[in-house]
Amino acid sequence: MHVDSVLIVAAHPDDEVLGCGGTIARLAAEGCAVYVAILGEGITSRFVRREHAEQESVQALRAQSRRVAEFLGARDLFVFDAPDNRFDTVPLLDIVKMLESVVERISPQCVYTQHGGDLNIDHALTYRATLTACRPVPGCPVRRVLAYEVGSSSEWAFSSFDPVFRPNVFMDVSATLARKIQALEMYGSEVRRFPHPRSPEAVRALARRWGSAAGLEAAEAFQLVRSTE
Repeated sequence: MHVDSVLIVAAHPDDEVLGCGGTIARLAAEGCAVYVAILGEGITSRFVRREHAEQESVQALRAQSRRVAEFLGARDLFVFDAPDNRFDTVPLLDIVKMLESVVERISPQCVYTQHGGDLNIDHALTYRATLTACRPVPGCPVRRVLAYEVGSSSEWAFSSFDPVFRPNVFMDVSATLARKIQALEMYGSEVRRFPHPRSPEAVRALARRWGSAAGLEAAEAFQLVRSTE
């Protein structure tokens, strides 16, 4: 299915790279208008109370996300301020409205979002909010919704929560895997040392693993949620 406009939805800065970094770079290089929406500030859960967080750290992470979006070739980045790892303290409707405002503005034909069975509560609620904001009512521009995995959340759920991640769409990122790794390393505060799933070595190994499953050198895996063709 050819699309001209794609929206990548992420709960936190770095989720978009871990799940879709190679896809973003590939689609952008092919001339597709790729947009990224990051719903949460992504850092305040590291403090006992959200108000104790250093605003300099929040702003630094936001600046990193903007540089990463530009580096991968995204047309624009939309950032919001949902509380990190506390999306369950926000009315779901508020998160839905964040996404509806973006969908209304850019009219994406395809949307990639977090997987609903992830361990991280923010990911699960982002998934539900995306499906709500992109429900196929008359006039909705979204024709395809796919869910992506994020290392240290998708696999650490150990298939305990529904839906279980069952990829059935694979994007060839053989030519853009190196750029994905570079983008991840631009998130200095989010990268971890191997064998952590957010280490460059683990991210590269996962891409090779899905590539081998799909007959490719490297791939990103997605679960097709719905498609209207």
